[in-house]
Formats: sequence, structure tokens, C-alpha cells
Amino acid sequence: MSKSVFYHAGCPVCISAEHDIIKLIGKDNVEIVHFGEDASRIPEAENAGVKSVPALVTPTGNVLHINFGASMEDVKA
Repeated sequence: MSKSVFYHAGCPVCISAEHDIIKLIGKDNVEIVHFGEDASRIPEAENAGVKSVPALVTPTGNVLHINFGASMEDVKA
């Protein structure tokens, strides 16, 4: 993985965190994955260790759970 991946579900908490992440690390350094637009990426996020969204997975594979917006079980429902 060459850049971070930010996973979210589109809630206001997630959108706010997305804007802050982009400001902090730059749009070219992060891939944004919105599960409402691409639910097929949910297994990828779970395999990376994402337990709730919003979450940022770093290029080294660390998972940073930004703020509790929704559990992955809620996202899949």
C-alpha cells in the first residue's frame, strides 16, 4: 500500500473527519472509500483491521480509528 486509505460511511462525523484528514495529509496521499458508494470494499476494510468508521489505514498497515461513528456491523446492516 503506497498511501493511506480512509474508510467511512458518509455520516456527518465521517464527512468532517474526511475533510480534516485531507487537510492534514493531502488529497494525493489518501484514498477515500465511502461504503455507501462502494460496499464491496467492506471486506477489504475488515481484513485490514477496521472495527468502526471513520478509520484511516496507514501505508504500514496501522489502523487509526478516528472517532466512533458506526461499527462495521452497523455498516453492513
